[in-house]
Amino acid sequence: MSDSIVTAKIGTLYGLGVGPGDPELITVKAYRIIRDTPVIAYPRKRMGDKSYALAIVETFIDTSRKEMVGLTFPMTRDAETLAREWNKTIATVYEYLKTGRDVAFVTEGDPMLYSTFIHMKRLMESLHPEVRVESVPGISSINASASRLGIPLADGDEIVAIVPATDDREQMRKALIEHDAVIFIKVAKVIDLMIDVLFELDLISKAAVVHKVTGQEERIYTDVASLRGSDLGYLTLMVVRK
Repeated sequence: MSDSIVTAKIGTLYGLGVGPGDPELITVKAYRIIRDTPVIAYPRKRMGDKSYALAIVETFIDTSRKEMVGLTFPMTRDAETLAREWNKTIATVYEYLKTGRDVAFVTEGDPMLYSTFIHMKRLMESLHPEVRVESVPGISSINASASRLGIPLADGDEIVAIVPATDDREQMRKALIEHDAVIFIKVAKVIDLMIDVLFELDLISKAAVVHKVTGQEERIYTDVASLRGSDLGYLTLMVVRK
C-alpha cells in the first residue's frame, strides 16, 4: 500500500460586522456564524481594554464556551510599531486557522467600511493565501444614525459623501459645498473646527452629532453649536443634510 499524505484543513477567517451598538441589529447570518464558530477574535486598543464589538456580541452568546482571542491594535502611526503588532496579530490568528478551526473576527459597523478588518484581510491573504477569508456585512453607524435622526441621507439624484473629519479646513468646506449630505466620521477630535465651518456656510442648523449610535451609551446632539470644547469620544460622527 502506498503512503498517503493527509493535508490538514485550513480554517476560514470571517470578518463579521456586528452593527453599531444595539445587539438586535446584528444580522441573522452574523449571529449564525458567531454561534457556530469555535474561535471569536475581537479588537482592542491595548491589553486589558474593553472591546466595543465584543460587548455587543456578549449579550447573546456564552463566551465561556468559545476560545476568545483579544487582538491589540495600538492607536499609533509609528510604522515599526504597527508592522510588529500586525505581524503578531496575523500569526496569532493563523495558529488557530492552521489547525482547521474557523475564526470569527467581530467588528462594530461593517467590516469593509473604515474597519480594522480591511487590513487584516489584506495581510492574511498576502502572508497566507491558502486561507479563505469571508466578509459578512453589518449595519454601519452611518445608516443607524440616519434612522435615529430621521434624516434621509440621499434621495433621487442627490449625492452623499462619507468623509473622515480632519483639520484640513478647506477640504471640510469643499465636502459640504459639493454634496447634498455629508457624514463626517471620527469628528470628535476636530469638533471646534467643524462648528466654525458650519457657521461660515450657514449650515449649523442642518447638522447633528451622534455618539455610539443605538448603543447603551448613545448620545444625540442637535444643538451642535453647544458642543464647542466638548470631549465627545471616539465613536462619534456628524451628519449634515442640506
